[in-house]
Amino acid sequence: MSRYFIEVSYKGTAYAGFQSQQNANTIQDEIEKALLIYFKVTIELTGSSRTDAGVHALQNFLHFDFDPPIIPAWDKVVYHLNAILPHDIVVKRIFPVKDEAHSRFDAKSRIYEYSLYASKDPFLEDRAYFYPYKMNIALLNEAASIVSEVKNFESFAKRNTQVHSFNCNIYESGWDEGPEMLVYRVSANRFLRGMVRGLVGTMLKVGREKTSLEKFVQIIESHDPSLVDFSVPPQGLKLVHVAY
Repeated sequence: MSRYFIEVSYKGTAYAGFQSQQNANTIQDEIEKALLIYFKVTIELTGSSRTDAGVHALQNFLHFDFDPPIIPAWDKVVYHLNAILPHDIVVKRIFPVKDEAHSRFDAKSRIYEYSLYASKDPFLEDRAYFYPYKMNIALLNEAASIVSEVKNFESFAKRNTQVHSFNCNIYESGWDEGPEMLVYRVSANRFLRGMVRGLVGTMLKVGREKTSLEKFVQIIESHDPSLVDFSVPPQGLKLVHVAY
């Protein structure tokens, strides 16, 4: 059997998340169905990042093992898969990798962005969070700078998260204010369940001067998720890049 990576992009609005789960339709399910239709055999996929319901991805990866009788022209396979897939999922490329390569465990870093907009815009409502409040950008970036120094993110992991460690190495953390959107960009070697939305929701309180920077640090050091605001909606979040 040979191993292959699939690079995909998708709008997650209509799906219950990226990874297959019982009684719900996911991105992985749709891609596996398209592969079954095209190759007429069941191909099981393993994903690199488990984005939640409603979350988007500019880039994500899966891997699979396959041993076709004749190695297909993968550019043609990509073309036909995209003809089968729904309009909101696209396969970018399929390429061979080493047999031991793993789309999840071999990823060195991931970049997420969370986008907000302050003026009502129907063309942004499914790709960003409508948040019409005056923000102190300097305070937001001070909070983001504090995040970049943190190692233990237990406060920002949703309850019942089954992990062996809450430690993450943050490579980039900052806010960018553009003409239409305010965007938080964060890069790390790994992320915990709910972590980015928890960071955004809590930092927004700092930006609105509802929570002080001192209190923000106390929330981080408390290791208590009940103090964190996870309420920001999923459509503002997207996985931007996975590096190997």
